[in-house]
Amino acid sequence: MASIMIRNLDDGVKAGLRKRAAGNGRSMEEEVRLILCTAVEREAVPSKGLGTAIHELFQPFGGVDLDLPARESMRDPPRFD
Repeated sequence: MASIMIRNLDDGVKAGLRKRAAGNGRSMEEEVRLILCTAVEREAVPSKGLGTAIHELFQPFGGVDLDLPARESMRDPPRFD
């Protein structure tokens, strides 16, 4: 397991962390560990799909109108007799 030391932590943040940990029945160290794990897990899950991301990226350029061909009826499936 790895260790981490956090320097120059604001006193108010430390006090809030102590209260949060006590309210959850955990040590400050365990509370910080859970907060960090939750933050990393959230970042691993994309907030939107690839199609939405691409659409938002190109939306300022106005988009494209495509002429889509009319749908045709499906052909009969092959017979193997």
